[in-house]
Amino acid sequence: MPADALTILREGEMEVLGLLPYSSNYTFLAKVKVANDQLLAVYKPRRGERPLWDFPPGSLAAREVAAYRVSEEAGWSIVPPTVLRHDAPMGEGSLQLFIEHDPERHYFVLMDEYRDELTAFAAFDVVANNADRKSGHVLEDPHRKLWAVDHGVTFHAEPKLRTVIWDYAEEPLPDGVHRALERVRKSVSDDARLGGELARLLTPAESSATLQRVDA
Repeated sequence: MPADALTILREGEMEVLGLLPYSSNYTFLAKVKVANDQLLAVYKPRRGERPLWDFPPGSLAAREVAAYRVSEEAGWSIVPPTVLRHDAPMGEGSLQLFIEHDPERHYFVLMDEYRDELTAFAAFDVVANNADRKSGHVLEDPHRKLWAVDHGVTFHAEPKLRTVIWDYAEEPLPDGVHRALERVRKSVSDDARLGGELARLLTPAESSATLQRVDA
């Protein structure tokens, strides 16, 4: 991953290469370039979002960014760098670093090999109230780092958790996960930190519900 991936995503010149298959919303592969540095990214424009009865229209891109920020604040770094681009070719949308991966290596293949690492994914899905964690949304990159992708339907104020990661149900939280949740709790409670960012990305009720889930 480029050290300045966020800068490239925020400021780079975008070229849309084509549609990515098997997506319920319009999802594009894009090349993003700054000077001699470039990377591949997943671009999800707001205008390509399929209307959902229980999520506000045009809100999924912001939820992708919120998921990245929560992951970073916890110290998990499991969501690829993600930004909201207002000047994108097809209108405002989320732009996320593309993770090279083998699609045959998904959660149900990885779960036994990475049991300890995946506790963070389970906790993250609860905090984000992930309504659509499929097996193929857990990726392994060539360096054997795991990533979580596709977080458009997250952070609803009402309970919506739907995930394939149930292997840790009713197990005590590992110390590392507990400390990560404490970091998120403090940051969400601070309007100058993550709390302020979530207030811009989500509704007030959704921001409040996020803190309640962390506390729970």
